[in-house]
Amino acid sequence: MQRGVLLDTGPLVAYFCPTDRFHDWAVHQFSNFTAPVVTCEPVLAESCFLLARAGVPATRILSKITQGAVSIGLNIEKESAALATLMQRYANLPMSLADACMVRLAETLHSPICTLDSDFRVYRRQGRTPLDLIIPEEI
Repeated sequence: MQRGVLLDTGPLVAYFCPTDRFHDWAVHQFSNFTAPVVTCEPVLAESCFLLARAGVPATRILSKITQGAVSIGLNIEKESAALATLMQRYANLPMSLADACMVRLAETLHSPICTLDSDFRVYRRQGRTPLDLIIPEEI
């Protein structure tokens, strides 16, 4: 079982959406995680939007927070300067607020990020250290 995993939007949506092409991968990965997984509010907002668009009740994510399976690991107000620095550093991609939050979580918690986003192969912790990723091989 893996503790302290950081959860990005893609796997969260795939887990709840049985028609997602990465659904089986996400279910398998999540079975190896010890609760709670850690995420941020921008990831939750993106995930709720994408699930609703796919016809899946977004409240399922909120239920996982209530159950203690998912926790919020970042205070955006306190981390705003560090997040702005990251977003400026990766402006050429460009880096979303959700991605910046996930990289910042990796910097502060030193935990792997579960993602479906290949941009995380480019991002670096403290500007130089590759991130520890849980990502499908084909991405």
